[in-house]
Amino acid sequence: MRKDHRPYYIKRFYNFKFQKWYAQHFLAPQCEYFGRGLVFMKPWHVEIFGGPVFLGDNSTIIAAPDKKVRFTVWSMWTASGNIKIGRCCLICPGARIASATAVTLGDGCMLAQGVSITDADWHDLYDRSLPVGNTQAVTIGSNVWIGDSAIVGKGVTIGDNAVIGAGSIVVKDIPPNAIAAGNPATVIKYLEQGKPLKTRTQWLASPAKLAKDFEIIDRAIMKGNTLSGWFRSLLFPRLGD
Repeated sequence: MRKDHRPYYIKRFYNFKFQKWYAQHFLAPQCEYFGRGLVFMKPWHVEIFGGPVFLGDNSTIIAAPDKKVRFTVWSMWTASGNIKIGRCCLICPGARIASATAVTLGDGCMLAQGVSITDADWHDLYDRSLPVGNTQAVTIGSNVWIGDSAIVGKGVTIGDNAVIGAGSIVVKDIPPNAIAAGNPATVIKYLEQGKPLKTRTQWLASPAKLAKDFEIIDRAIMKGNTLSGWFRSLLFPRLGD
């Protein structure tokens, strides 16, 4: 569809009432910390296994039927597995984070579709009956952007503001402000010094105001939408819908 044909009140109920209720009812009890102002899109496609899992304030988690978001902590095999997501992060469909020791994301991080982050090999190279294998914590700084389908392996530290290119395999540390890509990922350049950088944390500094701004935009875009028109677009779509 080119246009959202729903009446505004239907969209508001779905986004701000039903999805919020679902996340609070089914996902919050599985988290050690379930932040204020969390936004979920299709939370029934978010899977949490094990714990502890910490989801930071004002983060956004988007899932899809064919690209579930998975947070997995194998704490039954180790003493310290945990996942900590900072404030104002963006987790896109298909992202997977698995921990046997610790995976930590700073504030304002963005994970594109299909990103995989793991702190373990999950099997020993020679004794493949071992369920975890080698494991070492992963630490990702604040405002890090990890591109589509990138993989971050065990023991990696990625510095603040770094950008990881799509499809990259990160097996060594990436310094702050670096742009890295490839397999294995290497630094190809650095962000320009002195050039202003606006982070998601800054953008979400006033979530209530931002929500109000989006409400005004949505009301304007969806003005004139009717329930009958929405049903017609679903059952009898036509050119231009």
